[in-house]
Amino acid sequence: MTQEELDSLMSEDLNDAIKTDEAEIASDTTYDQASYRAKADVEWPPPPPSAEHRVVHQLDDVAREGEEKSSQIFDILEAIGSDATETENLSKGGGGALNEIASVFERLHSRFPHIQTFAAQLELCADLKKRIDQIERIAQKTNDQVMVAMDVMQFQDIHRQKIERVINVMRALSRYMNSLFDTKVADEKRVGSAVHIAGDSTEDVVNEDDIEALIAAFGGKK
Repeated sequence: MTQEELDSLMSEDLNDAIKTDEAEIASDTTYDQASYRAKADVEWPPPPPSAEHRVVHQLDDVAREGEEKSSQIFDILEAIGSDATETENLSKGGGGALNEIASVFERLHSRFPHIQTFAAQLELCADLKKRIDQIERIAQKTNDQVMVAMDVMQFQDIHRQKIERVINVMRALSRYMNSLFDTKVADEKRVGSAVHIAGDSTEDVVNEDDIEALIAAFGGKK
């Protein structure tokens, strides 16, 4: 096989591969050209490392504030649950005392049926018993809802732990990168780097004014 035949064969294989890639991209419904162009047109330089752009610092604030608020909510829920339990116990005690009073009026009413006061008091005791039972059910329901809310709040703690894990990974990567690019030579002691080397096209070379303008734009970026 001659060199020309080999070049022709390789050219045909390359064209077939390009056509296959284009067909796959065209058939891929998830391929969004507009989205791809938007990602390619990312502004440069990136925002300066000010307080509002320090990602790990913000994540630390979110984790700390989330933990503080969760603790406060847990305290509030515990107070509500304690009040609901106390209300339930008081309702049970009041219901028992009311039953004894109702039994007294029942005996009086059975012995003196013509006295309407005894009958009225019996009806009043029955109505109060219904109200006390309702209060007891509401207290029990409130206590149950407090327990459910505490279980839900456990997910907040899980989210905080996930954020802390992300922070730890990011800090580990930061330490690794700092260690990887570490040097014994201070930057101020380094010789000035060449702006361009032989063979560079002069129209694409960045001069000192361009570099200073780029640094100024980077520092003033908000």
